[in-house]
Amino acid sequence: MYQDKVVMITGAASGFGAMAADRFAQHGAKLGLSDINGAQLAELTRTLRAKGVEVVADEVNVAEEAQVVAHVANIAEAFGTIDVAINNAGIGHAMRPLQFLTADDFDLMMNVNAKGVFLGMKYQIPLMQEAGQGAILNVASAAGLVGSGHLSLYAAAKHAVVGLTKAAADENATRGIRVNALCPSFSATPMVDEMASMVGERTGLSREDALARIASRVPMRRVSEPEEVVQAMLWINAPDNSFMTGQAIAIDGGLTAV
Repeated sequence: MYQDKVVMITGAASGFGAMAADRFAQHGAKLGLSDINGAQLAELTRTLRAKGVEVVADEVNVAEEAQVVAHVANIAEAFGTIDVAINNAGIGHAMRPLQFLTADDFDLMMNVNAKGVFLGMKYQIPLMQEAGQGAILNVASAAGLVGSGHLSLYAAAKHAVVGLTKAAADENATRGIRVNALCPSFSATPMVDEMASMVGERTGLSREDALARIASRVPMRRVSEPEEVVQAMLWINAPDNSFMTGQAIAIDGGLTAV
C-alpha cells in the first residue's frame, strides 16, 4: 500500500508516532522521522534500519522553524519528495481549571501543538504541490472537537489544529493534496499514563483506578489501543482513500457522540 512512498512523521520516538513508523515501514514506506527526544529517536532509527527500512531521522523541536526547514530539506534531499506527512508531535499540560493555568502554559501549548502543525504544513505543502499529490494528517484530539474541562489550553490548541486542517484542505483540494485531522480520545500511550498519574495525585487513587476513572468517561468504557489509532492513520492516508479531505475523524469510543 505504501511501497516506496515517503512518509514523514513528527513526534516519532514514542506513542502513536513510533507505532506509525513501524506500521508504515511494514507496508514498504521510506521514513522521515523527527522527535525532540534525540536519544529515543536514535534507538527507533537503529531498530528500523536493522530491518532494512530507509530512514532519515533528525532531532527536531517542531516549534522551531529553522529546525523544521532543515528536517524537511533533509528528507527531500534523500528521497526527493514527501508523499505522506503525519504531524503527530504534541504535548499536554497539568489538569487544572483554566484560571490556575498560566500565560506560559498557553504559549507552550500553542507553540508545540498548533504552531508545530502550521510549520510542518508550511514546508510540506510546497513539496507536495510540486509533485502534484500528497496526503497530510494532523493529529488533533477529541479535545479538539468538544470542550475538555481541566484541559482548556490543550483543547484550544487542538481546536486550532482542526481549523488549520480544514483551511489547508480547502486551499489544496484542486492541487492533488488531501489534508485531514485525526482526533483520538484516551489511548494507552505515555501521555495518558501521565494523565493517570496526575489524576491519581489529585484524587489519591491508584494508577489503575485513575485509568479506570478516565476510561469511564468513554461510552465504550475503555481507552483505545494505539494500534486502533494507527490503523486509522494507514487508512486515512491510503492512495485509494482519494475523496476524503478536510475531515476531523474521531477515533474515540463514542466520546464526542454524547
